[in-house]
Amino acid sequence: MTLRLGAYTACLHDRPLAEALRVLQDNGLTSVEVNTGGFIPSPHCHVDLLLSSEQARADYLGEFSSRGMELTGLNCNGNPLNPHPRVGPKHSDDLRRTIELAGALGVRNIVTMSGTPGSDPDARYPSWVVNPWDGVYLDVLDYQWEVASAFWTEIDALARAHDVRVAIEMHPHNLVFSPVTLRRLVDLVGATNLGAEMDPSHLMWQGMDVVECIRWLGPLVFHAAAKDAAITPGVDIRGVLDTSFARVPAEAEGKVPTGIGFWCATWPENPAWRFVAVGLGHDVDYWTEFLRALADVDPDMAVNIEHEDASLDRLDGLATAAGNLRQAAAKL
Repeated sequence: MTLRLGAYTACLHDRPLAEALRVLQDNGLTSVEVNTGGFIPSPHCHVDLLLSSEQARADYLGEFSSRGMELTGLNCNGNPLNPHPRVGPKHSDDLRRTIELAGALGVRNIVTMSGTPGSDPDARYPSWVVNPWDGVYLDVLDYQWEVASAFWTEIDALARAHDVRVAIEMHPHNLVFSPVTLRRLVDLVGATNLGAEMDPSHLMWQGMDVVECIRWLGPLVFHAAAKDAAITPGVDIRGVLDTSFARVPAEAEGKVPTGIGFWCATWPENPAWRFVAVGLGHDVDYWTEFLRALADVDPDMAVNIEHEDASLDRLDGLATAAGNLRQAAAKL
């Protein structure tokens, strides 16, 4: 067995699935991850149709197998614990439907985020506690972990019933944003089908040792993203917890949704860190050790590029990431 290298097709959302798969093929990639809901639309996976038709599922899987490719993950990143009535309920429903679809398709892994509740039962918006040195924030965390425990106990049981695994991306602004909080959730609910999606980029800018994170989590690492990050000069005055973002007008073209009526803000001109193509923040040797640590956990793990380097054209960025990832794999 060998690691399966591929990409998450969200960066190719403006192309039909067949064309997106050709792009991946041209870059020597065979593993594919598609979006099924949550923050962004799902142009490469028509969830309603696939849930309703066995023939549609067979035809869909044939799109991959006919090209020598494999659908290794369904991505439903969102905030299912968001107390806002236009966000949390939709994202949680998307996740449940994704679990059902993954079971029907025989796709083993689903990628999502833990979500973040509000600070209390009357909150309208999510509240991420960064450092609870003031004891009041421990009260907030106690409430949030209660909310998370009830929701993720249900999701773990649903995943178990459909024989799939939910791989949680450890993403800041979520209750689970580190290996320690990931393990806390798993232990809290006694989970059998919850684990980690190892996206190193978010751990990098938080200052973590990614390889050590993989070793510490061990078999709780189900799935992986190949995504790089670089610390930039703005960190000197901003640190990595910076709020100097600006609003994007509602009428702006190309804005990135985060929920109904909400979208991503604009980064500061000199940020503390930014996402870069694989190999541009950390060299090929680094990525070889990343892959080696993953292979020690599961030599058949899927490692899918998530391209978010805004300084590069999407095709060029994906090609750069794929070339460096393949080079790193060749050195194993």
